[in-house]
Amino acid sequence: MKNLELARIFYQIAEFIEMDEVSFRSRAYNKAARVLDSLEKDVQDIYQKGGTKALKKIPGIGEAIAKKIEEFIKTGKVKTYQRLKKQCPVDLETLTMVEGLGARKIKILYKKLGIRNLKDLEKEAKMGKISELEGFGEKSEKNILQAIQFVKAGQNRFLISSILPIVRQIINQLKELPQVYKISIAGSARRMKETVGDIDILVTSNKPDKVIDSFVKMFTSPKQSEGGPRISKVWAKGPTKSSVRFRAGFDCDLRVVKKESFGAALQYFTGSKDHNILIRKIAKKKGLKLNEYGVFKGKKKIAGKNEKEVYQAIGLPYIEPELRTNTGEIEAALRQAQGKLNQLPKLINYNDIKGEIHCHSNWSDGSRTINELALSAKKIGYQYLVITDHTKGLTIANGLDEARILRQMKEIDKVNKSLKGIKILKGCEANIKVDGTIDIKDEVLDKLDIVLAGVHFRLKMDKKDMTERIIKAIENPHIDIIVHPFGRLIDKRPGYQMDFKQVLKAAKKNKTVLEINAHTSRLDLRDINIRQAVEAGVKLAIGSDIHSVNCFQMMELGIAQTRRGWAEKKDILNTRTLTNFLEFFKDKE
Repeated sequence: MKNLELARIFYQIAEFIEMDEVSFRSRAYNKAARVLDSLEKDVQDIYQKGGTKALKKIPGIGEAIAKKIEEFIKTGKVKTYQRLKKQCPVDLETLTMVEGLGARKIKILYKKLGIRNLKDLEKEAKMGKISELEGFGEKSEKNILQAIQFVKAGQNRFLISSILPIVRQIINQLKELPQVYKISIAGSARRMKETVGDIDILVTSNKPDKVIDSFVKMFTSPKQSEGGPRISKVWAKGPTKSSVRFRAGFDCDLRVVKKESFGAALQYFTGSKDHNILIRKIAKKKGLKLNEYGVFKGKKKIAGKNEKEVYQAIGLPYIEPELRTNTGEIEAALRQAQGKLNQLPKLINYNDIKGEIHCHSNWSDGSRTINELALSAKKIGYQYLVITDHTKGLTIANGLDEARILRQMKEIDKVNKSLKGIKILKGCEANIKVDGTIDIKDEVLDKLDIVLAGVHFRLKMDKKDMTERIIKAIENPHIDIIVHPFGRLIDKRPGYQMDFKQVLKAAKKNKTVLEINAHTSRLDLRDINIRQAVEAGVKLAIGSDIHSVNCFQMMELGIAQTRRGWAEKKDILNTRTLTNFLEFFKDKE
C-alpha cells in the first residue's frame, strides 16, 4: 500500500514540476513513480531492513527521492508535495483526469483563461473560449466537454483495485481482536464493482462496544501511521456502528451484528439496492418479512444466520454477490426454483485460470525478462504464458519489428528448454491500423503461436469507421484475440464508438476471441458487454496486460468482471489446459 501511495504522490509532483517546465526533474519523479507502481517488495520493508542505502539500490531511486520515501514512511507526509500542492494555482489532480489535458496544456488554460478547476474548465468550454486558443480548436473543446462529464460521473469513487488491498488489511487487523468472531466486507466492494464509493464491514461479536472502541483506537494510533490504513476523521461512533474516513479518502462503516443475524445483515448490506427491493417484494408475497435482522414469519425468525438460508427461506437459490444487480438474476432464480435447470449461471471460479494470455516483457515496455515472467507464472500454478510484446506501430512502447520478433522467438525457445512445468508461447500485441490492417507482415504473424491485436491510436473515429476497422482485423486469419476491445480507461475515457453487435457477429463467424482486459485501469470488456458476448456464443479470454510481476494479481479483477458478466468456465478460453487452449486456435485454421 505504501508503494501505491508514494507512486501517486510522485506522479503528482511530476505534474507540478511540469507546470514549471523543468522537464528533467519531472522525468525523475515519473520514473520513480513507475518503479514504485511495479515494485514487488514493500518499500517500507526495504527501508526498515536497510534504510535509505537500500532504497537507493532500487532502479530509478536516487538520493533525493530516497529521502522523500523515508520522510513518508516516518511521517505519512512528503513536505515537497504539500508545498507544491499549496503553491499550485490550479486543481491539477482533478484537471489531469480530463483526457487530453496534461500539465502544459493546463498551464496554458490557466494563463489565458484563468481556469483553476473542473467547474471553470466546463464553463469556458461551454462558452467556446477554449476553441479560440492556439493548439486547441473546436474538436479539442468538444472532446474536453465529453471528458469532463466522464470525470464528474466518477468523482468520489475509487477503483476497486486501489480499495481492496487497503480493506483487506483493515479486515486482517480486525480479525486479531479477540472479541471478533465473523467478519466480512459488504456493499459494492463485495459485489466487486469497478469503482466503489464507500466501504461496509460487518462483524459478529458479543461485545460490540469493545469492537467499536478497538476499531477506532487501532486505526488512529500513532503506531498505525507507520504501516497501514489510518483513520483521518470519525464521523460517528455508537454502540454497534462506527462511521469513519480513512486517510486514503474513502468512508467506512463498521457494523457489529448478532451471530444469528449475520447472514441477513450481509445480504442486506451487500445490496444492490434494486436487488434487495425486489427480493423483499418476493418475501412479502409469501407472507414473510425480510430485513437486515432476518427472515420472519409473523414474529418468528425463520432464517438469518447465513445468506444461503435467507434466500432459501424466500424460495430462491443462492445468488452470487457479483450477480446482485437486478438485471435478470432474480427472474432466473425464480425459474430455477420452479425446477428449470441452469437458469442462473455456474460462474467461473477465481482459481479456474490455467494460463496468462497477455504479457509484456522488457523487449518492449515491460519491466521483466521473459524468464522472470515465466517463473512468476509458474509460481502461481499456470500451465502456460503467452509473451505478447507490442509491435512496431507503437513506438512509444518500444514496439518490435519483424526482425526483433524473430529474435525474440529464439529467446523463448532457449527459456523453454531451461524451464519445466510451464510452457512459454510466442505471441505479440499487434496494432490495428486505421484501415483495419495489421502493422506486422503476415509471414511473421504466421510463425507465432498466438496473435493479439488492438486499437492503440485514432480512438475517436466515427462509429461506422471504427466498426469496419475492428471487423477487418477480426477477419484477418492471423489474428486470434482482440484485446481491450473498447479501448476505455476507467474514470479517464469512455470506450470508442462501435456497433458491438456487428463485432460479435464477425467474431463468432471468424472464431476470433475477445479479451477481458483485467488491468486495473481498463477492465475492458465491461460486464454488460461480457454478457452480450456470452449470449452471442463468442469465446472470451482474460488477460492481465502484464508489465511487471505485480500485474499477475490483476487476474482476480478480470475474473470478478467476468463473473458480473454471467460468464461460466466454458466461456473463458484460458480456463483450458495448454493442449485444449492451443487446439481451439488450430481448429480456427
